[in-house]
Amino acid sequence: MTQLQPSRLAGGAFLLLGVLLISISLRSPITGVGPLLDAISAELNLSATQAGMLTTLPLLAFALFSPIASILGRKRGLEQALMMSLVLILIGLIARSLGSSITLFVGTMIIGAGIAIANVLLPSLMKRDFPHKIATMTSMYVLMMGAGSALSASLAIPLANMAETLSISIIPSWAFSLGSLIIFPLIAILVWLPQMGGHTSPAKDTAKLDSHSYLWRSASAWHITLFLSLNSFLMYIFISWLPSILVDNGYSHQQAGMIHGVLQLFTAVPALVLIPLMAKINDKRLLSLGLTSLAFIGIVGLIVMPALAILWAMMFGFGAGGGFILALALMSLRTSNAHQAASLSGMAQCLGYLLAASGPIIMGALHEQTASWQLPLVVCACASVLWSVFAVLASKSEVISESPRGVLSPLINTKQQCQ
Repeated sequence: MTQLQPSRLAGGAFLLLGVLLISISLRSPITGVGPLLDAISAELNLSATQAGMLTTLPLLAFALFSPIASILGRKRGLEQALMMSLVLILIGLIARSLGSSITLFVGTMIIGAGIAIANVLLPSLMKRDFPHKIATMTSMYVLMMGAGSALSASLAIPLANMAETLSISIIPSWAFSLGSLIIFPLIAILVWLPQMGGHTSPAKDTAKLDSHSYLWRSASAWHITLFLSLNSFLMYIFISWLPSILVDNGYSHQQAGMIHGVLQLFTAVPALVLIPLMAKINDKRLLSLGLTSLAFIGIVGLIVMPALAILWAMMFGFGAGGGFILALALMSLRTSNAHQAASLSGMAQCLGYLLAASGPIIMGALHEQTASWQLPLVVCACASVLWSVFAVLASKSEVISESPRGVLSPLINTKQQCQ
């Protein structure tokens, strides 16, 4: 047995490295677009609605492909499904960088499909391969997601400028910048290759396993779903509109971009704090309330004292980033096996990203109607109060029953829209 331990240890380390590299590719293709949006719109003559779709389209893809991901994981196994997600992200990045409006939108949709698969299946992988370190592992891979997000956002303009300096004319400078992100999934694919044979093939009856449809009748499953949904709703509103909000409050475009980058960075910071804490805290309700309250203070601060926007961006980013980590961890902590975790993840992310996709559109429409960001921010503050309620309900410690007593019959029909 002692002779096997080094190889098993090395295999576990390689698996961990693969998970972390996959994580870098799950947000960087999205956050790299924002700083380049004006250049893309000018080059391709996109309307404001079309430009906004570049932010919304990946979220719609997340919602569309999230339920499919758990089925794919059961039929093909987690290793093959995650490799497929990386390949899709790579293909989408290449297509998006070809320089035309058609390939821009098609590539964005393909990227969203690839990210959706990994989003759903990584909690299942945590449940299967790191059952005693779920909270710690979730914090680590979310930290890498945040790091990739901040890196792609901060390098977007410098890479575009470099393309102009080098007189690269085969594709536009913005396309060169977006295309440079292929380095992330490419390295992840190479590192993930050994995992393809690292576990036995799925059992013949894997595809016939219970789809866990009872989750749609479980109050606990809905609490977790709504916790993640409202977290995503608020987060993507701020990812999309914070620079515009700041410019309207007197900040320069450069200052607004810097504060936006700080927000992205602080969504990753909670992982550093939560890695040592999550495993030690059995009752996570107080933690979830603290994180959502911090985000609420950030929103209210932006309303009443926009001169301190960098502080409010830090607080909101920390609260929303920590809430996202906790929501992902709960999908594993409150389920009894990897298949149930994948099904709950598919349910939560389907509805979560549908709601998130609506957020930027709703807030943009409110801003257009009122010519002010005050009402949209007030709506966000109210939504964050509701988010806090579901955060506390979702953070209970008991495992979700396979015969749920809490039945939410009016909501069951929503299942048909996401399957």
